Amino acid sequence: MLKLLTGLALALVVIQGAASPRVPDRDDEVLERLPFRRDDAQAAELRRLRARVASAPQDMAASVRLARRYFALAVALGDPRYIGYAQAVLAPWGARAAGAPELLLVRAMLKQYRHDFDGALEDLAAAARLDPDDSEAHAWAAAIFMVRADYTGAAQECAALAELGETLEAEGCSAYLESVTGKGRAGYERLRAALAREPDADRGLRLWIQSRLARMAWRLGDTAAADAHFQSALALGITDNFLLTAYAEFLLAQQRYRDVVTLLSARTQSDTLLLRLTLAEHALGLADAAQHARILGERFDAAALRGERLHLSDEARYRLDLRNDPAGALAAAAENWRTQREPEDAEILLEAAHAAGKPEAARPALDWLARTGYEDPRMRRLASALR
Repeated sequence: MLKLLTGLALALVVIQGAASPRVPDRDDEVLERLPFRRDDAQAAELRRLRARVASAPQDMAASVRLARRYFALAVALGDPRYIGYAQAVLAPWGARAAGAPELLLVRAMLKQYRHDFDGALEDLAAAARLDPDDSEAHAWAAAIFMVRADYTGAAQECAALAELGETLEAEGCSAYLESVTGKGRAGYERLRAALAREPDADRGLRLWIQSRLARMAWRLGDTAAADAHFQSALALGITDNFLLTAYAEFLLAQQRYRDVVTLLSARTQSDTLLLRLTLAEHALGLADAAQHARILGERFDAAALRGERLHLSDEARYRLDLRNDPAGALAAAAENWRTQREPEDAEILLEAAHAAGKPEAARPALDWLARTGYEDPRMRRLASALR
């Protein structure tokens, strides 16, 4: 079974704010025009799952399956509305979820999407107590600890995966931890060797590992290896918002702006992908850049009005690179750092503080960089300039 290391924090840092859950007023109400044809297998599966939940409202397993499917669509497409649908499916179970590890697990996945990390960890701990042999709870807990820069907690969850016999998942977990704590080369080689030993691993897990290997190689300065890993991940044929975001970031860094436009021009429903597309269009001087920047601004403003500023890192990038607003970028990046402390979050905080001429505001990221020994030449240069 695919352990949801696929999407992991992974999904945490690239997925944007979620819509509020809503229960439709009528059975025939159209909730969403799905991004596939009516005769598509995914559409057929969703119809079947929804029909089962409607006909058997006391079937908890059916509710869990439908909520999982909605979550998978949110991760794949970067569309947060599916999180609202999933939460609506699980809402009727209320307190009865306390004794159901499968439901607790999915509820935790939805909570972490909305950055309720404390609530997610509580549900994950409860799920692990009820079902000690299920590794998914440990994989998701490791993801959350990584986002919070709680590396002791993440290491414990990696060890739990190893104890459960999830060899490749455990190796991926530990290698990812090494990659952000000053052992980037060791983590990269370790994970590459682990994947080579299990070439027939689940496609979703291979996608996650290839994506991680790509980012590790990129940070180590091996752009050729990074591109090869990204291509291997894309060749698996799985639509994944995290992968597309990471690859677009890589292409932007290489100034391959036309490739970004080709990759993302049809994926504007995702804020994370629309931002990267707009950055590429802006660099190329394309007319679409202005319209897409306006749409992004409207989305960020609407999320702020709803009290759902869950994509602050992207908002900081938008304000810094598209609106020439370093003060606004710094405010967003600093607020983001309070809940998310991954390398990408440190990088935008450093950049915004430098652009705003306020080096003291970068202190949390500078302390993180010194504490972890994270290997990234560009971030090290930024840190030196700020000091």
